[in-house]
Amino acid sequence: MQPPEGKRVVVTGANEGIGYHMLTALLERGHRVAGLDIDGENVRALQERYPRRVGFYECDVSVDGDVEDAIDEILDRWGGIDVLANNAAVFNFAPFEEQTLADTRREFEVNYFGYVRTIRAVVPHMRARNEGIIHNVSSGAGLVGHPGLSGYASTKGAIEALVRTLRLELQREDVTCTVMHPPLSNTRSTAELGYPESLLNDPADSGRKLAEKIESTEPVITADWKTKLGLYLSQRFPYLVKRGTERFVEPAE
Repeated sequence: MQPPEGKRVVVTGANEGIGYHMLTALLERGHRVAGLDIDGENVRALQERYPRRVGFYECDVSVDGDVEDAIDEILDRWGGIDVLANNAAVFNFAPFEEQTLADTRREFEVNYFGYVRTIRAVVPHMRARNEGIIHNVSSGAGLVGHPGLSGYASTKGAIEALVRTLRLELQREDVTCTVMHPPLSNTRSTAELGYPESLLNDPADSGRKLAEKIESTEPVITADWKTKLGLYLSQRFPYLVKRGTERFVEPAE
């Protein structure tokens, strides 16, 4: 049964960008929201305005203890978690030969193992209740690649495979894993890629659209039909990806 104050939703990487706007849209839709991040300035401001329905938990998802403590505190406070939205991510933008192993390990610790840690923390509780949804924000880079993002793209490809596997393992239970695909959005991290602003979506709009689908259990959730079409075309016609990313590749001397 849905709690009287809406679903109890945990969002990682919640202090800015798509995660923050997803959290605010969920709040507006009547849900209770818990934001996990290493910095909490924006979420704390919301918590001051809505102390009963917003919680900030300082958490580095690459640290086992941080994740376990944050999830335990949320469970103690609200008695359960209905939805987890894994959104925290980092990337290092550089050609493959300039990427260090430390760079790639960091990306995997946050983008992949960070998701694994939060999933491991919530799944036992969801299985005990036989109810729950785990969303995992992915990227088209994990499906088709992107120059300069070898580590990031690899982490997102791993998330795609993880979700497919977990869906098979949980197919006889009412606990569901999905991948969520937002459009390419004008966030602080995306700005490093130098895409024209005309090609970037407003992160507030991206967050709102994902929040609207927070109760969806479809295996792949896209923010809108344009994102869905873009993913289809990029996979079906690889030369479009090649043409669209040529400017990221230095010409051979």
